[in-house]
Amino acid sequence: MKIAMMTNNYKPFVAGVPVSVERLTQGLREQGHQVVVFAPSYDGQQEERDVVRYRSFLRGVAGGVSIPNSLDPEIERKFREGDFDLIHVHHPMMIGDTARYLSWKYHVPLVFTYHTRYEQYLHYVGLSALKRAMPAYVRHCTRRCDMVIAPTPLMKEHLEGLRLSSQVAVLPTGLKGDSFHPEEEKSMSIRKALLGGRKYLFCTVARLAKEKNLEFLLRSLKLRKDACGGDFKLALVGEGPHRQAIERLAGELGLWEEVVFVGEVPNGEVKNYCHGADLFLFPSLSETQGIVLLESMAAGTPVVALRATGTQDVVVNGRNGYMTEASEIEFERKIMDILEKKELDFLRQGARQTALLYGSEGIARQAALVYARAIQLRREKESQRHNHRDRAGNVVYL
Repeated sequence: MKIAMMTNNYKPFVAGVPVSVERLTQGLREQGHQVVVFAPSYDGQQEERDVVRYRSFLRGVAGGVSIPNSLDPEIERKFREGDFDLIHVHHPMMIGDTARYLSWKYHVPLVFTYHTRYEQYLHYVGLSALKRAMPAYVRHCTRRCDMVIAPTPLMKEHLEGLRLSSQVAVLPTGLKGDSFHPEEEKSMSIRKALLGGRKYLFCTVARLAKEKNLEFLLRSLKLRKDACGGDFKLALVGEGPHRQAIERLAGELGLWEEVVFVGEVPNGEVKNYCHGADLFLFPSLSETQGIVLLESMAAGTPVVALRATGTQDVVVNGRNGYMTEASEIEFERKIMDILEKKELDFLRQGARQTALLYGSEGIARQAALVYARAIQLRREKESQRHNHRDRAGNVVYL
């Protein structure tokens, strides 16, 4: 199968969608499929085979984002030359508009993955007032799709509640094989360097942005410091436009010595930071699938997270971690309970077992089945357009 993978963001920009696109692409290629990624251009990008870089209006916006020019004629030229069997697009707008146009013009099946609760990101473009219009917008964008993909069962329920006209399948982001094999020596070196003589190391990996709810995490850790003293360090891995505000709050809460702003690290190193920590703390309420939760579990580190879409399909209380409601007091108490009851070893085993269900090889096989179904549905639609029955019930070919 030859697949056009289309995205508004891709590496070197670090975020969940670029990671998902890269892993799915790699998994499909290992299965023998040919995949060409259509992605915007970035400063500092590396040239790669089978990656078409189209122009960007702006680069380096809001912590490294490029504003793509999805009307770049290079996209259609390369697409027309490619003779693709299917388009898989990862955003409803911009490149999503282009993908729908190309699907219509060249009669190529279209699959769309709903990665993000877009209404939770409208503040970036000053359109928060449009939240109520998002369900209608999603219905409009998916009307021409042959299949829609949700990353988790709960997101599938959410999309079906929007009354889409397309079928919805579940396909999570897969984990690379090396995610399950953290480097023990490097992990322990990271742990020792970050702890600085403290007892517990907590870790979180997130883009430092408003929707990641990191202020909640800092307020929760302030409660722990008040109750137990500064017996911990938090490794905050990631960069983003909200960093200064988070640093300022850490200082105001008296957590400047407890919070370590690690900055951005290569994706292949995340497993070592997770493995070196006692707990992975996840306060986000905006995820459709918490990829970093699974990366943490693959490294053997259990999770404490807020109950939300994106975590409920992954975290199982008492098996691989715990979820709490959005209460700083409850969140801090759960951290304390795990450490005092010495549940860590049991939870580590459960975390690894959960992560094994998400290997990229199996996810790629599932994706190929979704694609085959989309191609079949498109053929059925095309067949229906080319013939119909007259009033007597006779088939009339057009």
